[in-house]
Amino acid sequence: MIHCIRTNSQSDQFQKLVRELDVDLSIRDGADHSFYAQFNKIDMIKHAIVAYDDEIPVGCGAIKEYSPGTMEVKRMYVLPNRRGEGIATIILKELERWALESGNKKCLLETGKKQPEAIELYKKSGYRIIPNFGQYQNVENSQCFEKILAETTAE
Repeated sequence: MIHCIRTNSQSDQFQKLVRELDVDLSIRDGADHSFYAQFNKIDMIKHAIVAYDDEIPVGCGAIKEYSPGTMEVKRMYVLPNRRGEGIATIILKELERWALESGNKKCLLETGKKQPEAIELYKKSGYRIIPNFGQYQNVENSQCFEKILAETTAE
């Protein structure tokens, strides 16, 4: 049974999973990795989630304020041997619930076009493609999404 623990970027388990995520992204992004890495610092993240199967951490995600009322989803990751089990969906729903509880109405996110499984997750989770925002505006490899959070998310 997967359960999520709310934490912050000081969590050792969150930091360990993010290091694994960065290794995965450096392979996928290749030469572009250093560009993305500058936007993925975790030292000030107040809203992070670690998903556990019993006591074993199997995935993570985070949200941080983008603008008043809007959170940006960051650092989504599930261990490669646990993908396809719905863990990322569980993490994303918990992040959305937390965002809504914190008074936010919308979530934004950016993912790379070289991450088709992430794009599929966001589409099936009700996110819609939007023009690239902020630092991703002129980045060819970036795909940006948004979702208006409904009260049903908090259930």
